[in-house]
Amino acid sequence: MSDELRAALDRVFAADSTLYRERGFMRRIGFGTRPALVNIDLANAWTRPGNPFTCEGMDVIIPGVQQLLTAARARGIPIVFTTTAYRVPSGPNSDAGLWGMKIPVEVLKEGSEAAEIDERIAPRPDEQVIVKKRASAFNGTPLAGFLRANGVDTVIVTGATMAGCVRHTVEDAIAEGFRPIVVRECVGDRVAGVVEWNLFDIEAKFGDVEPLERVLDELRRNAP
Repeated sequence: MSDELRAALDRVFAADSTLYRERGFMRRIGFGTRPALVNIDLANAWTRPGNPFTCEGMDVIIPGVQQLLTAARARGIPIVFTTTAYRVPSGPNSDAGLWGMKIPVEVLKEGSEAAEIDERIAPRPDEQVIVKKRASAFNGTPLAGFLRANGVDTVIVTGATMAGCVRHTVEDAIAEGFRPIVVRECVGDRVAGVVEWNLFDIEAKFGDVEPLERVLDELRRNAP
């Protein structure tokens, strides 16, 4: 992001933050007692260069998620990965529905390398990998039931894209009764400014945006 764009966004956010706070928005939801780490679409199609879905900032996001995985595994909390993939990406029997009319879902074939979770943050055999068809990790998946069965009340969210699948997951999380915590350094998108704008809007209305070190401190504080 250019310095000019950063300065412009800072000016807008400062004014908007004042407006929101005066009207009672931007309250804190906080951590609950039992978190889960939910990593959204950190598959090769998003994390590796040369794909239609490739997102910026993976040189920061991947190391951050590695740290979160280490802390989450040490604490023994549920860890979930999602990818978006389709058995029949195109044609009259496509399981992509109308979304395929908007985005290049044809590269997201089930079982393809593009849809596999990036090996740098590879899931362990006992960790959940959910293949979703829609933007939200909750929509049409068993995620909410899995979290409730494990007594989870807080979802720590990372991944891509900030304006799409991450945002919709956060919105559904709070609607389903989970406290959403978005890790600032561990979310990405393809367009400059999109990450910052959506983080601002989520902080205003749907969840808490926390720096990586704050989240790591919280995970380590209650580790065995």
